[in-house]
Amino acid sequence: MADTTTSSASAEVARASELGPVGRFLKATELDTRMLGMVAALILIWMLLHGLSGGLFLTPRNLWNLSVQTSSVAIMATGMVLVIVMRHIDLSVGSLEGVIGMVMGVMQVHILIRVFGIQTGDPWIWVIALACGVAAGLIVGAFQGFIIAYMEVPSFIVTLGGLLVWRGAAWWVTSGQTVAPLDATFQLMGGGPRGSIGATWSWVAAAVACLAVVLMLINGRAQRKRFKFPLRPVWAETFIGAVNCAVIVGAVWIANSYPWPVGIVRRYAEQNGIEIPEGGLFIAHGIAIPVLMAVAVGIVMTFVTNRTRFGRYVFAIGGNPEAANLAGINTRWVTVKVFMIMGALVAVSAAISSARLNASTNALGTLDELLVIAAAVIGGTSLAGGSGTIIGAMLGALLMQSLQSGMVLLGIDSPLQSIVVGAVLVIAVWLDTVYRKRV
Repeated sequence: MADTTTSSASAEVARASELGPVGRFLKATELDTRMLGMVAALILIWMLLHGLSGGLFLTPRNLWNLSVQTSSVAIMATGMVLVIVMRHIDLSVGSLEGVIGMVMGVMQVHILIRVFGIQTGDPWIWVIALACGVAAGLIVGAFQGFIIAYMEVPSFIVTLGGLLVWRGAAWWVTSGQTVAPLDATFQLMGGGPRGSIGATWSWVAAAVACLAVVLMLINGRAQRKRFKFPLRPVWAETFIGAVNCAVIVGAVWIANSYPWPVGIVRRYAEQNGIEIPEGGLFIAHGIAIPVLMAVAVGIVMTFVTNRTRFGRYVFAIGGNPEAANLAGINTRWVTVKVFMIMGALVAVSAAISSARLNASTNALGTLDELLVIAAAVIGGTSLAGGSGTIIGAMLGALLMQSLQSGMVLLGIDSPLQSIVVGAVLVIAVWLDTVYRKRV
């Protein structure tokens, strides 16, 4: 037994010595090459857009707005990962976002205030409205999932029908009328000066996040020792921790570098009796609330996919549905639950999007299904099923939103923007096909 272990270790060392410096680095750090490629592509796109926009793209203001704009798509993309991993698709998320946004808007402006007599500004208005939206998302998701799983109608057809049905329902709720203004507390989910946590709390959040990264690395190393898995070198663990902490600190520094607009600062100073100094009063936005919501959803969904039995079932079904069924997994019920999760996440995204607009419109979420699917696929989720990551999908959402934001800065017309998004989606699927063939 000892001889076998020694020979295996010797073979491992021999194989490692055959790799070049980059190969040894990737092997030691265990970094995903597809993820690195996406990060490199994102950095390249940012630099290109920054140059073409005359230095406007990589500014604190644009990056802060970009993070807020990405939040709603990133949240839905985390759910789309589970859907695509199970070899399904959901084309209805954009239309569902519109109708749920309308439901929450009507709930705040009409039903709670006019029917139930709740006073404007009551702290429960936004809670009830959001709860109703999530409940609606769960019901719609369960309905679509039931048709797909138990009536065996292909998800493409079911959700394509949903795309048309829910878009029409969004118009029918108010006969096409825009519902506004929304509850003041509800609006905080959309970001803005009031919808951010400020500089101090942003640095506190950064410290907590960095501490969490360190603890996760320590716990991961302890688990590897416990189950006798190969350990990464200490320098590799240190490198990963340092890079993650640097990204967190850098993101918070950028968020704290974007000040409130002068007019809002002036009104804030007058209301609070603050004297504005000669050089002006600098009040940082800090991290936006929708960004914190997206991060929280990403953490929860990562835990669900990697650490729960349900997550393992999802990937098992996507990898081989027949084998999963024979193994005793209730594949139909898991399918229904995946679409219910998708519906709930769409509701959260609808809350963020309508809060940003301070209005609910029947056009909310138009074509968002393309951005969400593209984000998941670009992030490494295979349309063949069985593989995908939450963090990859969220980075994919950031990449897609970066393209849109950059095209807006460059003054590119909306039709051409749609052409670019469609082209990127096709290229992403092609790259996934090439990758699977090589693996």
